[in-house]
Amino acid sequence: MYIKIFSCLVIMICVHDECFFYLSKNQIFSNSKSKNLAYLGNLYKLKDMSEKQKTIKEKVTVSGVGLHTGEPATITFLPAPPNHWFKFQRIDLPGQPIIEADVDNVISTERGTSLGKGNAVVHTTEHVLAALVGMDLDNCLIQIDGQEMPIMDGSALPFVKALQEVGVVEQDEERNYFELKENLTFEDANRKIEMLAVPQETYRITVMVDYNSEVLGTQHAGMYRIEEFIPEISMCRTFVFLHELETLLQHNLIKGGDLDNAIVLVDRELPKEKIDYLKKVFHKENVEVKGKGVLNNTQLHFYNEPARHKLLDIVGDLALVGQHMKIHILAARPGHYGNTEFAKKIKQYIIKHKKEQYIPKINLNTPALIDVREIQSILPHRHPFLLVDRIVELTPEYVVGIRNVTINDYWFPGHFPDEPVMPGVLIIEALAQTGGILALKSVPDPENYQTYFLKIDSAKFKQKVIPGDTLVLRMDLVEPIRRGICHMIGRAYVGNKLVCEADMTAQIVKVRNIEKKTVTV
Repeated sequence: MYIKIFSCLVIMICVHDECFFYLSKNQIFSNSKSKNLAYLGNLYKLKDMSEKQKTIKEKVTVSGVGLHTGEPATITFLPAPPNHWFKFQRIDLPGQPIIEADVDNVISTERGTSLGKGNAVVHTTEHVLAALVGMDLDNCLIQIDGQEMPIMDGSALPFVKALQEVGVVEQDEERNYFELKENLTFEDANRKIEMLAVPQETYRITVMVDYNSEVLGTQHAGMYRIEEFIPEISMCRTFVFLHELETLLQHNLIKGGDLDNAIVLVDRELPKEKIDYLKKVFHKENVEVKGKGVLNNTQLHFYNEPARHKLLDIVGDLALVGQHMKIHILAARPGHYGNTEFAKKIKQYIIKHKKEQYIPKINLNTPALIDVREIQSILPHRHPFLLVDRIVELTPEYVVGIRNVTINDYWFPGHFPDEPVMPGVLIIEALAQTGGILALKSVPDPENYQTYFLKIDSAKFKQKVIPGDTLVLRMDLVEPIRRGICHMIGRAYVGNKLVCEADMTAQIVKVRNIEKKTVTV
């Protein structure tokens, strides 16, 4: 496969003799697949932008054996609170440790995706996670009494059916999507893995697998939106070539393997002694393959079931990013290693752009929303300790203030006089005063209240603030104000650079009872 970007609007992805064009309309068209062209007449409606988070209504249990360990395991899906995402809990270990479904916890991608934290591990997580994402869930706790998820039939369908039995419930919190704004790529030349992510209005995945085999050859699979996962992808089983299976059996690596939980592809004629060996290993009286094909002539759900299963694995592995996404993933020859490495890249991109989204886009020539005189009517601070010159943005959720730093500020003669630097504690104080305006503006009579800060955590100073800098002070509420307690995140910027940040908690306290005078005309 090769990828060529013609412009910001058109990208061509070529797989052998077949080319797909990705357009600004967020569609893929093939020059040889009529069904892709027919998709023009089947555009779907986007969901309501204000979607709520979801969890399951009640707990449900699934039991089976692990593919690699052969150990019996019981997993229990439980409802979880908003903003929980997916977490595994090893209830068989002391302290019942929890392992978050986070790509930072990946410890192995050998024949499956394994997560670990401390001494606790869980193996083969991808099918369970794919089922949770395919069910369009946001929050779930998965308890397990062993180290490996049960393989079941090799697909995600048994987990989907269990979750469907108990049903889904909406929660109070809104869902936050990650929306990709530019292209991301990942490539591993040694493994011949190529992955591309492009902006999209839904969660969409396009897969190509190529095993250079007469039995499997080149296959493609696609999912235009997550609603297609259950009917089109969830039942697609894991697959393995017979020569790979033999190696795994020799090393005792698939103790739970069975002809009922995987598609075994046979790419050569089998002699009688080999068939007898497989009968013994799998405890089956009837083991056969008619020429080259599928062991025991297993009926495939789809002609491209292997490619669809690779798509299923991508859904499960990319759940480790930690949130729902509006993105189009195009993958050539994907595997757990490539999936999780790409998940790491996506997560790093999210972290970077989350920080950038808080950078206030301020025109410093914009008139003040609240000028210094009105600030003095709200805050008790005065010169030389009033550290906010004006407020330029104010909503119920955040506030942005400005402080112009000059050489005439009183602290410079005594604080590094040969290299003037604004004291970090005063930057924190400037943020606190800005946050005080956000807090006091939440009450109808701010003149009767004061804001006292109770706690400052995780204060970090990134860069010096010097004379001539314009300090942009932003305070965001972490949660709604309750009982006068305000939990805020403070960030101070000079230009586009973050210079200070801190987690701050304050309390609004009534200190007087002044009645506003009413003027009648």
